[in-house]
Parts: sequence; C-alpha cells; structure tokens
Amino acid sequence: MAFLGFFDILILALSLGILLLITVPLSGTLVRFRANYNPKGLQLDAEGGAQPHTGPLVTSYFGMMRRVYSIEGLAGLYKGFMPTLLSALALTLFAVILLGESPSSPRRTGSYHGPSASIIPTLVYSIFDMLVSLPAVVITYRSVTTPHKLPWFQPMHSLRVLLTPTERRKPWILYLTPGLLLTQAVHIAYVVVLMRPLGRWFLPRQEGSAVPEFSAWRLALYFALVLLSTGILTPLEVIATRLAIQRNHASPEFNSVSQEEEGDAEDVAEYAGAEEDVIGMRSEKDPYMGMVDCAKRMVDEEGWGALYRAWWLTFLGGLGAAGSP
Repeated sequence: MAFLGFFDILILALSLGILLLITVPLSGTLVRFRANYNPKGLQLDAEGGAQPHTGPLVTSYFGMMRRVYSIEGLAGLYKGFMPTLLSALALTLFAVILLGESPSSPRRTGSYHGPSASIIPTLVYSIFDMLVSLPAVVITYRSVTTPHKLPWFQPMHSLRVLLTPTERRKPWILYLTPGLLLTQAVHIAYVVVLMRPLGRWFLPRQEGSAVPEFSAWRLALYFALVLLSTGILTPLEVIATRLAIQRNHASPEFNSVSQEEEGDAEDVAEYAGAEEDVIGMRSEKDPYMGMVDCAKRMVDEEGWGALYRAWWLTFLGGLGAAGSP
C-alpha cells in the first residue's frame, strides 16, 4: 500500500487535468453524437397525426463537434470536465494506494485492467471497477448532454439539475436504470473472455517482452478479430450511452425512468446565443426499458446506422490495444 503526500496528489491532479484538456472535447463529442435522437420519417403527435421530425440532423462525429462549438462555444466542448477529472483522480488514487502502483506513472485503471492476467480475476476486477465507477459515468454523460450551463465548482447545484428528486433521495437507483448494468457487463465479458485472449493468441509476446510478435498472417487475423468485435461492441457502447442519460423517478403518472417535469432545472443559466439544443432527446415519457428494447427501438425509429455511430473510434481503440499488455 502506497501513501501519498499533498504534492503527490497535486501533481497527479495537474497531470490528469492537462490530459483531460485534450480528451474531454473528444469524448464529450462522442457521447453527444451517440446520444443524439434522430428518428427517420414522420413521427406521431399526441393526437395520432403525422409530423416531420424537427430536431438536429447530425450525421458525423466531426459534424457534431462543429455543432457543439457553433452553439455553445469552447465551454460547451468542455462539458463534463469536472466529473471526469474527479472520477479519473479517484481511480488513479485507488491504483496507487491500494494496488501499489507508482505515483509518477500509475497504471491506467478502468475496465479490463486487473491485477492478474488470467481471465477470471480480470473479469471480476473489471466488473467491480464498473460497479464503482457507474455513478460517475452516469453523471458525466448527463452533464455532457444537458442543455444547461453547469457551474464547475458548485457540485450540489449541478446534481440538482442532473439527478431527479428520486435519484437524490435514493442514489442506488442509478444501478437499477433498466438495461444499463447488463449492457456494461456484456461489453466487459466479451472483451475479457473473448477479445483479449484471442488477441494475445494472434499476437503473442515472448516472456519478458512488451512487444508482440508481428507477422502478416497474425496481423491479418488480429485485424479481422478487431473488425468483428467492432460490430459487436459499438452497438453496446451506443446503447449504454442512451441508457445512462435516462433519469429515474417514481412519479406514478410516468414510466419508471421518466424525468420529473418540474423543479429540476430552475434558475439554471443557458448558453448565450443558444436558440436551439445541440442534440435531440427522445421523449422521457416513453423511455427505453432495457438493452434489447433500446436496440430494437433505435433500429425501428432511427435505422441500423444509429447503432454504429463513430464505429471507427471503437475500431481504432481495438487496434491500439494490440500494444497493451
């Protein structure tokens, strides 16, 4: 067990802050692009009449980034910075203090990185890590997608905007968001049980070497594995994003994951000049009721392409994993 002084923690926070200055706009754009509700064709109004969809039509990752900047400016690109920083700092301190990592270069924590290279301990560790970090993920995703301008140093005020009264009274209800835990667990299980062991088999490492053995046929097999895995993992990542931004409440006149209509976002500043929301949001009176339901409704309402938004980022991440231990 390692012990850190004040300056160690300060250096960790500063280094993470600098890293997040680069990554937060990229990850925030990804969350918004995948969360954007863009139904095809006509929609039915309350009286059963057909109406064309009038929300934003964004068809590319970089198109979403341009839209965020044009509507909310640079500040909009850094939505979610504080919850991301705090959660990353907490996970890094966990790795340093409890896992004995070096404060100067702690191992990156997160899913699929466990204290053992064998499958079962890594799977257990990854599931545990997901359970610990899930509330932070939910809050971060919601802070990115909310149309409101949240103060950086008033966390309680921000939580009143991001969480419903029910969620504030019963924080554990975040774990009961329909389908969210299952989607995350399936993603972890696929990567830990199938993708990583196969990847190590296709690109093995000699004992004591951090560089895998490269050959044309091994690279071809690994490329095919990553391509196939992208087809499986990308929909899970998109579904997890959609489910994470749904808010839970217990009001009898709504479904169990709809949001309260009043009192959540009173006296919250809007972005100057923002006459429209950056992304479209699906009606919270008709929420997704689970992983399979979310996939089915996305295909029915938005088409198959909605499940594969920014698939190339998942693909590049898979290719990059070839160099990880």
